[in-house]
Amino acid sequence: MIAGFFPDYMEPSAEEFPLAALSFIYRREYCLGHRDFLGSLMGLGIERNVVGDILVAEGRCVIFLREEMSQYVQDHLQKIGHVGVKIAQGFEEPLPEIREYKEIKGVIASSRLDCLTALLCRTSREKAAAIITAGLVSVNHQEAVLVNSRIGENDIISIRGYGKFRIDSFGPLTGKGRLTVKCRKYQ
Repeated sequence: MIAGFFPDYMEPSAEEFPLAALSFIYRREYCLGHRDFLGSLMGLGIERNVVGDILVAEGRCVIFLREEMSQYVQDHLQKIGHVGVKIAQGFEEPLPEIREYKEIKGVIASSRLDCLTALLCRTSREKAAAIITAGLVSVNHQEAVLVNSRIGENDIISIRGYGKFRIDSFGPLTGKGRLTVKCRKYQ
């Protein structure tokens, strides 16, 4: 990621923070992702600290990178994986969304961490408790140690090896008194 920090009294200028945007256009039927673009850039010998955001949408991608690498990428990159691409300087508004989510809905016994982990990992509560005690789960970017800790709406759960999830809502209760939950998995 590339970030620039300037004091309040200073107006950032392009000379002080030289970034370029490249737009990649490809056929919509190909499902290219962030990894595909980053992997192709790394294959050119470009280091990660030269590349900023990679915004992927259906049929197009916008990549921000250091200005001095822009022409090099245009000259040497014709394919992403096995898919041919056209590269142009700049980008068209609106930019592709940064985050994509997969919706997950389910029914759990309560809002305890072990119940949610079991739902998100598609495993038993016993195995979910083992995942938590092994230190593989964090809640709101803090390592979780208690299997019975309560989770609230808008909490973020990261499970190493399974992904990162945002809890959207709990409820209503089912006829048997169980709790419905809606959440999203970061893609």
